[in-house]
Amino acid sequence: MMKTKSTAALLILSTLLSSMTLAGGTHDSHPAEATSSPVGMPGKAKNVTRTIDVSMSDMMRFTPSDINVKQGETVRFLITNDGKIPHEFVIGLKDNLKSHAEMMRKMPDMKHAENNMVTLNTGQQSAIIWQFTEAGVVDFACLIPGHMEAGMVGQFTVR
Repeated sequence: MMKTKSTAALLILSTLLSSMTLAGGTHDSHPAEATSSPVGMPGKAKNVTRTIDVSMSDMMRFTPSDINVKQGETVRFLITNDGKIPHEFVIGLKDNLKSHAEMMRKMPDMKHAENNMVTLNTGQQSAIIWQFTEAGVVDFACLIPGHMEAGMVGQFTVR
């Protein structure tokens, strides 16, 4: 019985991951496979034009939460978890972020390590280098269960 439940859970996870597209590819993509998407793509350090500090707090907020960038710009986001619980910074399209947050509720121990996302424990800091390839709105959120729903979301305006 346990093996059947485990097999079913793996099948569901596999199906969800293969159908879910986040920035730069699927959830299980590798850096070398990353390509441009409506939200942009992983950037190169040599092309960084500026660094933006982003703080994550237990008030379920990002600071800043509204960030203006230029189309084609490559930005280094220096992300710090100033809270006492884990938080994430995930770049993606709003609908995909919502779908992924729903999956995270079913699998709360899932950790992220992709070009467009980082999970940080208290006091940790990490960087994401991102190139914004298309004009429009790109979202970011914390997908730890309950955090996005509590308002831990933000937006890039790409002009």
